[in-house]
Amino acid sequence: MKIKILSLFILITVTAFSQENSKEPVFKKRVLESTEVDFLASYYEQDGSRSAVSGGIGSEKLTDVASNIVVAMPLNEDDVLTIDLGISAYSSASSSNINPFNSTGASGSRGANDPTAGSKAAATGPSGTPWQASSGASRSDELVSVVANYSHSSDSRNFIWNTDVSFSNEYDYTSVGFGGGITGLFNEKNTELSLKVNAYIDQWRPIYPTELHEYSLYGSNFLNQGYFFGVSVLDQNGVSSTDYLPSEFKQVTTVNRNSFSASVGFSQVLTKKLQVSVFFDVLQQQGLLSSPYHRIYFADKANFYIGQAQYISNYESPSNTGVYKLADDIERLPDSRFKLPVGARLNYYINDRFILRTYYRFYSDNWDLQSHTASIELPVKLSDKFTVFPMYRYYTQAASKYYAPYETHLSTEKFYTSDADLATFDANQYGFGVNYTDIFSAGKIWKFGLKNIDFRFNHYKRSDNLTANIATIAFKFVMQ
Repeated sequence: MKIKILSLFILITVTAFSQENSKEPVFKKRVLESTEVDFLASYYEQDGSRSAVSGGIGSEKLTDVASNIVVAMPLNEDDVLTIDLGISAYSSASSSNINPFNSTGASGSRGANDPTAGSKAAATGPSGTPWQASSGASRSDELVSVVANYSHSSDSRNFIWNTDVSFSNEYDYTSVGFGGGITGLFNEKNTELSLKVNAYIDQWRPIYPTELHEYSLYGSNFLNQGYFFGVSVLDQNGVSSTDYLPSEFKQVTTVNRNSFSASVGFSQVLTKKLQVSVFFDVLQQQGLLSSPYHRIYFADKANFYIGQAQYISNYESPSNTGVYKLADDIERLPDSRFKLPVGARLNYYINDRFILRTYYRFYSDNWDLQSHTASIELPVKLSDKFTVFPMYRYYTQAASKYYAPYETHLSTEKFYTSDADLATFDANQYGFGVNYTDIFSAGKIWKFGLKNIDFRFNHYKRSDNLTANIATIAFKFVMQ
């Protein structure tokens, strides 16, 4: 049935395109009159207490600063090339604890088999805690991305096709993507039907929690070598022990993650004031879908630590400033995931001053995670140039069947994660924005006129006490 619908859609749009090309040439307005440049910048910060790197507890403090430059260039009357370059730099207490031991401890900058450095570590005492950032290299990273999009419009502007390629890279992950889409406009452009497909071919460069990485290198004798040379491992009672053996851990066997998606959209102008659009996506992922540095602690395994014994009794409290628990394994998830989001938008023009914008989406996947998203935005036009818009978003989800909190999973299970993003929670997001538009682009920088400034701020709070703030600002310039 889906194939028949898709075939019909393609037939309609191709037929319309052919009919348009059979008409006599007419004057065409350029799709894009001149080059446009967008500068975007954002600042994001969050805090919480359910770090997946630390097995479901610990600091989730993170800051991220990102910037993009988007250049849209008209190649002729019909074709536009758009280039999007982006860079994002973050600092994270959570990811720093992939290697939780400070520079004077077991994971200091010394050779893997340096007995002198090992003795120093034993003397000074390695330390770490899930409630504070470590000084490890994984505390920060940068993501660099580039996307190129080419689009072509028919003479009547009723048929548009586009294609795109993308590339992004960070310390442990690389992604290459490509895709394309077609859009048909009908009924004097009051009806729009679109189809878009994308594929992303990604590759991990897995990094593992320090203790599991050492076990993978040296096997059952790893406590006497590498980072652990001369370092005491403590049991639950704070007594030195040689019994820690994370035998459940095996390195991942695949490093690829491939994602494929198809999206169908339909938009209809119902009246002069009311527009509605609906969409549904089909997404399939295959490969390594878990994160190799997310720890798991099993309820049926003994506990072992590195650090100061007096903090073991209050390990799960932020007052623990001196001991870190050694992992039993990393998160394990199936190598395939099927996602199906379905949603709708409804925009209503109230009057010259107010517009109502609403959005709803339902999401479901074969990991049994389901969610609902609803949002509302009310732009208020203060003048010809200034618009303000308060906004609100509500989100709720039911947990994946593979999720369980810190130290709840059993070693007999096949799949397990303590990542709170896959747990049950509700979230509220409140925000506002201010938009400045000058259709004449009177303000100029060199050959570019300033057309638009858009600022937005949002505060986000989840029912598990994760909070976040994000501020974004965008400038649009037009070459004159």
